[in-house]
Amino acid sequence: MATLKTFRLLLLGSGGREHAFAWKLAQSKRCAKLFIAPGNAGTLAHGQNVQINPLDFPALEKFVIDNQIDMVIVGPEEPLVRGIWDYFQEREHLKNIPVIGPSKAGAVLEGSKAWSKKFMLRHKIPTAGYQEFTAETLDAGLAYLKNHALPIVLKADGLAAGKGVVICQSHAEAEAEMREMLGGKFGASSARVVVEEFLTGIEFSVFALTDGKTYKILPEAKDYKRIGEGDTGPNTGGMGAVSPVLFVDSAMWTKVEERVIRPTVEGLKKENIPYKGFIFFGFISVNGEPFVIEYNCRMGDPETEVVLPRLKNDLVTLFDNCARGTLGRVKIRTDKRTATTVFLVSGGYPGNYEKGKVITGLDQVKSGIAFQAGTAINKAGECITAGGRVIALTSLGKDIPTALRKSNRNAMTIQFEGKYFRRDIGKDLII
Repeated sequence: MATLKTFRLLLLGSGGREHAFAWKLAQSKRCAKLFIAPGNAGTLAHGQNVQINPLDFPALEKFVIDNQIDMVIVGPEEPLVRGIWDYFQEREHLKNIPVIGPSKAGAVLEGSKAWSKKFMLRHKIPTAGYQEFTAETLDAGLAYLKNHALPIVLKADGLAAGKGVVICQSHAEAEAEMREMLGGKFGASSARVVVEEFLTGIEFSVFALTDGKTYKILPEAKDYKRIGEGDTGPNTGGMGAVSPVLFVDSAMWTKVEERVIRPTVEGLKKENIPYKGFIFFGFISVNGEPFVIEYNCRMGDPETEVVLPRLKNDLVTLFDNCARGTLGRVKIRTDKRTATTVFLVSGGYPGNYEKGKVITGLDQVKSGIAFQAGTAINKAGECITAGGRVIALTSLGKDIPTALRKSNRNAMTIQFEGKYFRRDIGKDLII
């Protein structure tokens, strides 16, 4: 039997998603060496952090050559939207090094809400009705809002760090928000604004890995965006997640795959858009019918922290098949248990918050995994807070209550000044 090739890997990113990737990649016998750029205090346990900005493509190029990297795995969206895949393809000495992530043209699925809406219309993929406006068409936009049913969803067209979606409860609020967005509230990202029909239902997330020809569906998840328990208060980057999602039954899976996943992958192929990487499908179920709220060109965070612990496949082998275009021969194997993750966040988040708070209790985490996000190591060698979302505590159990009890117990164990977390992640799904 032939010996399987091992890989020297470079993983880009610094969040909880990347810690989860590092944790999973390091378990593979095919991982010869793992570097993380820039990583965080948690990724140090699984590989070597390197202080390179994932957007500094020339610095990444030098590192890849100097360290004989065999594969690059891109965690966050911005390097993809800026064209890291294309950067490698355009250089003779880099083009044979696989980059797990789509081309710049493929990343537009996330990089432009207006483009993704047009893509869905072209390929008859169910989504909410919409119109788009720019500063030049502001008057038409304001007139459109006056007759729009409430509430009204306004989305900045480009990347806005998860803050570019506003749900307006009155016409006056919508008009003021449109003026602000088109006036530069999110910089170039809101130079175009998508006005969308509000859909009432329950949200969930589905993830597919595609090699451009076929695809494999990973475990689904549901995340919780609001800061307050009972889904109250402002939106965050995500306060927790659960997987599986019990209301996503076999009938829903059939609709999701036939109406959305397959036409999305086939649509990319028909439009000759190179895409070897993850597609995140943000869904809302409206009376049992799935509609796409958004696409992302990468895995979600905190969903990755519940999806990867349930994935039994070797992740390096999965990425190798993706790069080779041989995903069709893979069978996805999933842990039947439920995973929950609960995020510890800094006091004041998602508003202003302080960094540099010493974290204790990480060595006391039991029956679970602490995926670090906004963490760093100070000069004294202590783990400290370095972001708004600090640590995601993932646990597995026979059901949501069992897993959640473990996650919440670990959330109580870890301490830092100003710590806050939601105790009700997944409780809305308990029957």
